[in-house]
Amino acid sequence: MPFPFALPTTSSISFIDYVHSSTHPSLPNCATTARGVLRDVLKRHKRIPPATQASNLSTVLSALNDYLPYLFALDAGLSGASCAGEEVDLVLVKELEVEWRSTLASSIPGREPVRVKLKSLESELCYTLSTLAYVYSLQARAQLHTLYNAIVPSPEQRATAIGAAMKHFLDANSVHTYLVNRAGQWNSQPAAVDISTSVLGALAELTMAEATLITVLKDDPYPAVVIEDRNKQSKDWMFRGVDIPKVRAHLFARLCLASSEHAAKAQAMLGQSSKINDDLLNYVDDLRRTAKGKACRFLACDAETGGKTGEGIAWLRGAKKELGFATLGAEEEKKASGFSRLKKEWQEKREDRKIEKGVDWGTDAGKFEEGRIVDMLLKKWEKENDTVGVQLVPPSEPLLASMPSGREYHTTKIYIVPALDEDSLVRMRAPPDPSEAFEGNEDDSADEDEQRSPPAGAFPGTKSDYAPSTSYY
Repeated sequence: MPFPFALPTTSSISFIDYVHSSTHPSLPNCATTARGVLRDVLKRHKRIPPATQASNLSTVLSALNDYLPYLFALDAGLSGASCAGEEVDLVLVKELEVEWRSTLASSIPGREPVRVKLKSLESELCYTLSTLAYVYSLQARAQLHTLYNAIVPSPEQRATAIGAAMKHFLDANSVHTYLVNRAGQWNSQPAAVDISTSVLGALAELTMAEATLITVLKDDPYPAVVIEDRNKQSKDWMFRGVDIPKVRAHLFARLCLASSEHAAKAQAMLGQSSKINDDLLNYVDDLRRTAKGKACRFLACDAETGGKTGEGIAWLRGAKKELGFATLGAEEEKKASGFSRLKKEWQEKREDRKIEKGVDWGTDAGKFEEGRIVDMLLKKWEKENDTVGVQLVPPSEPLLASMPSGREYHTTKIYIVPALDEDSLVRMRAPPDPSEAFEGNEDDSADEDEQRSPPAGAFPGTKSDYAPSTSYY
């Protein structure tokens, strides 16, 4: 379900050329080394096949956690604040210039996202923290992927995976919220749309929406039924039926509505910029629809449990409308062609193949999975109502207009700024050795372009016109 963020890469820099410290001369040197390690890790992560990148996230997280204390120490020194109880005297020799690859901006299909040149330590700090939040979201994504494997997890494994994913979402939300509060002090917006105030606020709302939505996943039995139905290796249907326990439907509906409200806020914030990637915009819209559809489905379960099957069917039809799937009457169903139904089934099968491969799955924010659940319940309840209950089915529009308000479940965690320990600060009082500075072993994109031989048959002097779009920092 979580959005598959692409981790940005960056150019190599040496802080020794930009800052000087009289109290801790080795601080720029140590910060350069930590950043060089992070740069190499990000470049290697990008070259790993997408299906196996999840196993490398812990390495990226470790490199980020090692670099951030030095980055915050530089920020504290330039702003005149203390670091671990010590005064760090830093002098800015010249303005910092660094390049990061924008991963959320819209780009031409088939080409690498553009590289954005940034000037200031604040932009470097924001991009690094945004990368940290992306890693947390990707870790949550990896945890939730275990729920959709060919081997259906046990209830204990399911609860453990959902709990871990929820923790990662809240960690990502705390980082984004910290950046939003920090961005409130800016006098101008940065050149990169990835760290603009509106995008940072949208990502904070998005992670809270995802964290709220999965709170109902642990006690919601219907996704497991769909996964069991999708699992070709399962033979449980031969000898036992599906056990669906009763759920706290009304409470879950309000939680889903709160998630939908957060997603709607994120969608509004992203709409303020025309440079955002369409994949992210579509995902946020699908997440809003999925949360609203889940709320309608839980209210339908609440009505059906109370003996109001007709009202439950109306809620399910309203859920299909909220999900973006057209609801047709009996006569219209006969007149309508099967193309729309065939298209929906094809999209569902394509999503199943993505889940099996572990690549680009969940980009629909669970919309098609929720549509399957609604179709399953609607088919069952309509058959029961036509043969046994025979209750009138009211229109769904008045029910949708009378939906309750959302209920918050999580509170935003406070991001704890990492700081260097006293021993590290003491060691950095020693004079630096410039030869020990490590800026990274990976070649820069410009160096790779120069070393690349011209393509066969190209006219002399036109090598740059044939440059591929898969270069890295």
